Amino acid sequence: MSGIWDTLAALWRRWRPVVNARAKAGAAGERAAEAHLKAAGLRVLARNWRNPADAREELDLVCEEPAGRGDAAPVLVFVEVKARASGARVGGYQAVDRRKKAVLLRACTAYLKGLRPPARHFRFDIVEVAHGADPVGEAAFLAQRLDPRLASLRMGRRVWHYRNVPLFPARSAHSHG
Repeated sequence: MSGIWDTLAALWRRWRPVVNARAKAGAAGERAAEAHLKAAGLRVLARNWRNPADAREELDLVCEEPAGRGDAAPVLVFVEVKARASGARVGGYQAVDRRKKAVLLRACTAYLKGLRPPARHFRFDIVEVAHGADPVGEAAFLAQRLDPRLASLRMGRRVWHYRNVPLFPARSAHSHG
């Protein structure tokens, strides 16, 4: 019986550093995403918010974009952050599949139900962060001269900001900001 426990302990010791490395990379990605969003004028309201009814449902960032010219109210922005290694086969945007969107929709709905007064305008964004890019790739990325609200280089990581990603049903009472 102790042989089984020894085997499980050895597997755990081998697996734990991978989990810790992924958690660190994810946290670094969220910090880079937050810096990008703040530079784009958004204010962070919540980090890693969990649905009280189901703790498996998490919102990486909840932000507020101030009302712009002609806007009646600020826009509540739910942000999913996806950190990936530079050159990953599946990008962060593509990693938010139908199943993940269903979980995010439940979490967003729970967050909205708890707001008093209710949010008048809200949207869903994805921020993709690439780690470990090579210097040549960085130079090419910077040469693209992308709109800093959409893409940037933060803390040595490339950051892409996809605004107003379809998540909410067309009948919801919200504005695409």
